[in-house]
Amino acid sequence: MKWSWRVGRIADVTVYLHATLLILIAWVGYEYYAWRHRAGDVVEAVLFVACFFVIVLLHELGHALAARRYGIRTRDITLMPIGGLARMDALPDKPHQELIVALAGPSVNFLIALLYWGTISPISELALTTDLSWGGGHFFQKLAWANLAMGVFNLVPAFPMDGGRVLRSILAMRLGANRATRLAVDVGQALAFAFGAVGLYAMNPLWVFIALFVFVGADQELELVKMRSVLSGVPIKRVMITDLRTLAPHDRLDRAIDHTLAGFHQDFPVLEGDRVVGILTRRGLLTALTRQGQNATVDDVMQREFQTAQPSEEADAVFGRLQTSDCRSLPVLDHNRLVGMVTAENLGEFLMIQSALRGKRKAAQG
Repeated sequence: MKWSWRVGRIADVTVYLHATLLILIAWVGYEYYAWRHRAGDVVEAVLFVACFFVIVLLHELGHALAARRYGIRTRDITLMPIGGLARMDALPDKPHQELIVALAGPSVNFLIALLYWGTISPISELALTTDLSWGGGHFFQKLAWANLAMGVFNLVPAFPMDGGRVLRSILAMRLGANRATRLAVDVGQALAFAFGAVGLYAMNPLWVFIALFVFVGADQELELVKMRSVLSGVPIKRVMITDLRTLAPHDRLDRAIDHTLAGFHQDFPVLEGDRVVGILTRRGLLTALTRQGQNATVDDVMQREFQTAQPSEEADAVFGRLQTSDCRSLPVLDHNRLVGMVTAENLGEFLMIQSALRGKRKAAQG
């Protein structure tokens, strides 16, 4: 993700910090200082936010470890002001798997709260308090309450929160994925209207923001399921690009420029003999031309980490892989031999054609 910095790797998952999180920390520090002009308040505020986002990271790692149980790899986790974003290679395709993966995150929050109030709180002889005001209450108790609130909030039955996926997985066990998603989206968007009404009545912009976040997230989830439904059962060999232009590692970038200007695809597979060793993406090409010029070689700028597909794979599975991949193109290999390429653009074109054909059939029936 743009404007993100790698800060480490935990349980084979790369962790990134988004730049906007630093803005949040600076704003919180300023607000604490403006309250009573004490440097100690700023230190406490920054430390509190840092500890809270450690809990956010643990929440996302809960999802990642649960997904790993079903053979789904989590590529990375990005920490942002709105929470954490875990990118997985795929989504669980069975309702009970989605249920367990969705519940894993909030379960981490509840476990942390249980450990605090069951061990640390009695030892420190602190009374159970809900004083969360600035400068009030105990640091660790405020952190425990914030952790508990995060777990409860994530169980609200609305996409993109975990509760939306919990609701869908439960409904899908009886109704199927498509109908379950539609019902879960309806519930989520009804809650979004309720959040928005509360926000407008109380003149609270945070609730209005939450309402918009939930409404848009639910709509995006529905569109994603519709697209995957159209692609389900369609072998990727029906969709892939077969009129390919390839590059060799020793080729100069001006050869890629010629292919691009001739109107071919934007990302080019790089072959060493018959073996695909990399992909030169459009973004990589433009960045390299700016920094190194057209005489640079493909080997210097190609992307070496990429995913592949097989001709017999279903298009919806490949679409899901494209959604989580850093590279927006996938080589299609048949016994390690390049036979095609799949891009988000040509999958989108296939979806548009199928939509037009469905429209024609409906018009004919009407």
